[in-house]
Amino acid sequence: MSSTAAPNILWIVTTQWRAQACGYAGDVNARTPCVDALARSGTNYAQAVTPHPFGPFARAALLTGVPSPENGVRDYYDPLPLKSRTIAHDMKERGYATAFFGKWHLAARDEKAPLVGETHAKMIVPPEARGGFEFWEGFESGFLLNDPWLHGTRLPEPERRLGYQSDLVCELVAAEILNPKSQILNERSPWFTVVSLEAPHPPYDAPAAGVERRAVVLPANVPESAKEKSMRELAGYYAHIEATDRAIGRLIETLPQDVIVVFTSVHGDMHGAHGLFRKGWPHEESVRVPLLVRGAPGATTGVCSDEAVSLIDLPTMTRAWADGRAWKCPRERAAISMPSVVALPLQCDRVWNGWRSAVRKEIFNADGSPWLTFDLARDPGEDRSLVG
Repeated sequence: MSSTAAPNILWIVTTQWRAQACGYAGDVNARTPCVDALARSGTNYAQAVTPHPFGPFARAALLTGVPSPENGVRDYYDPLPLKSRTIAHDMKERGYATAFFGKWHLAARDEKAPLVGETHAKMIVPPEARGGFEFWEGFESGFLLNDPWLHGTRLPEPERRLGYQSDLVCELVAAEILNPKSQILNERSPWFTVVSLEAPHPPYDAPAAGVERRAVVLPANVPESAKEKSMRELAGYYAHIEATDRAIGRLIETLPQDVIVVFTSVHGDMHGAHGLFRKGWPHEESVRVPLLVRGAPGATTGVCSDEAVSLIDLPTMTRAWADGRAWKCPRERAAISMPSVVALPLQCDRVWNGWRSAVRKEIFNADGSPWLTFDLARDPGEDRSLVG
């Protein structure tokens, strides 16, 4: 693959990988040499947030550049509307081949079916519901971190693949990038590709490609009442982070240097901070996500940016890069919200909205009344709300 006027662009999107859980971010528990190397070779948007700290809402916003519920996804089970315009449509109009590999989690699902298991993993996502991507190979959901079922453009029926999910999905992408006659990518360069990984989403006790669980050091904002559960969960969480970091590293090794690489996650996980678990909450562990960019116009090597970037900016950023332009964050604070209550255990118990900057966060209830306010410069652990 030689350099072209329009650069090839790769998004690597994980699930539930919070911004703090990286070696380059100072987490003593995180063994992430590959992601750390990516941070050293690109721009680290250290204040990046998800617009909505819950999977379907965040993915819809990430792909459309439109927040939920305006993008049509208000409830956990709402599918992305078939007529939605996504980044895939934008890139196709620019002459790009577009491909999506891995977890979708934006199709119409059976609310009565178990969330974890083969039912959702084997559910067919029809071509018209694949967000405009010309090539699509993955799965709806199911949280099968091992031995996932894949279907799509080349696989009309679900087929089980044995192995660790992050390895399998990254290997699929690498095989196409390395194949100079790939009808998906290289024969139609330039290309835009999304690699969507489920890990490190629970179940945290699932095997992590041979990575052993280790004892962890808990943050100071995990209270005594949550420590036992937090330590048990985090041991598995960090094992999946290590295994997925390794899979991502192998994929990145296959890339020519002129490919623009994005690494991020759709949301984080509380893991016992403030006595809370899972996501949907407005705290740092839930809303802050890693966002690394290598090779983009204006993305300086080794820079740590404090710009108020949100995942909702990624379509605009990507369009700018495809056009050969640098992108600059247009604001000093980013909007964050939860458009509905997800009726699953441990998730946030209310609808809320608000904003976050590098130094302050303000969160409001659905009726507009203040819920939480934090001085992040003086209180990064969010130990004391200024409301009340």
